[in-house]
Amino acid sequence: MTDDSTPIADDGEPSGAPDTMADFAIGRADGGYGGSSPREITEHPAIAPLSFLLGRWKGTGKGGYPTIDDFDFAQEVSFTHIGKPYLIYTSRTWRLITDADGRLVRGADGQFERAQPLAVETGFWRPQQDNKVEVVLAHPTGITEIYVGEVKGTRIDLATDVVARTETAKPVTAGKRLYGLVPSETREGEKDLAYAYDMAAMGLPLTPHLSAVLHWDWID
Repeated sequence: MTDDSTPIADDGEPSGAPDTMADFAIGRADGGYGGSSPREITEHPAIAPLSFLLGRWKGTGKGGYPTIDDFDFAQEVSFTHIGKPYLIYTSRTWRLITDADGRLVRGADGQFERAQPLAVETGFWRPQQDNKVEVVLAHPTGITEIYVGEVKGTRIDLATDVVARTETAKPVTAGKRLYGLVPSETREGEKDLAYAYDMAAMGLPLTPHLSAVLHWDWID
């Protein structure tokens, strides 16, 4: 598969293209957030509108839906690149433990205690002309989604164009996502990544499902 359909031509492999899977895993350019990888890879010009996402983000959020109980979760999200005109995206979440009063429980290390793993999703963010973006996501629950949307500064609005399901997957039919940088409430002068996700599933229309605030936490 080639990148011929991208708005900015890619004339062969960039000089910083990874030679090994280890290079692939750590590869990212310094997007102005500090820190560096042992091997820097030049960003493809096409990803400039999305470069504020680069790195690893960690935080907590809340989830709910009319068909399930509300819950708190921890999340880790990473956006990386390999010098090609797209971002590589992964997200993992874990249910957080709460006490009888619904307060999050901290362990001896001061971190919120995690219970079982929840969702995993991975995919690619593909910037297009005129600040448009296409996002392809895959879920181990038998669902794949194609989102289309628009980048407005550090805000990204996405809505599903296609949702495909295996025979055994739950009946998810549509999704809507909003991502954006917001002033951090815990780190003066810094920005956090906030997002909200509405889902149409189980015969229901688009309904709020997840929201979280994540802080930038890249560690090589």
